[in-house]
Amino acid sequence: MSVLEGESLEWMRLRSTRHARYWCSYHFVWIPKYCRDILVGDVAEYTKEVLSEILKELECEPLALEVLPDYVHVFALCPPRHSPAYIVNYLKGKSARKILQRFPELRTGAVRGKLWSRSYFVTAVGNMTADIVKRYVEEQWGKER
Repeated sequence: MSVLEGESLEWMRLRSTRHARYWCSYHFVWIPKYCRDILVGDVAEYTKEVLSEILKELECEPLALEVLPDYVHVFALCPPRHSPAYIVNYLKGKSARKILQRFPELRTGAVRGKLWSRSYFVTAVGNMTADIVKRYVEEQWGKER
């Protein structure tokens, strides 16, 4: 699922909270415990549904979400009040509980009820390069004078 495909650049507009304007997007990747290929068929579909629900609960917008047999990709736009570590750990914890409740047969392969590996990958995805931000900051003194 991707809101990027076939749409205008509306998804790139700035978002607002009461006190902030933001565009904080993150790409998260994680794997099942011991890299097992368990995310197939109904499990994969349910995993997508659960992750979408949890993202909405966190007030994050899923921009792209893919569940492959041995790993999960989540690209989401999230409010700045949530750290990336909080988001990914919340996603993994809550989704594991729901998935293991729905598919108890996965518990036999999961060590002590752990569906996901403890590790994950995260990167901040921006619409400005580091060079643009650096140049902007360095040029601020010139604008003040």
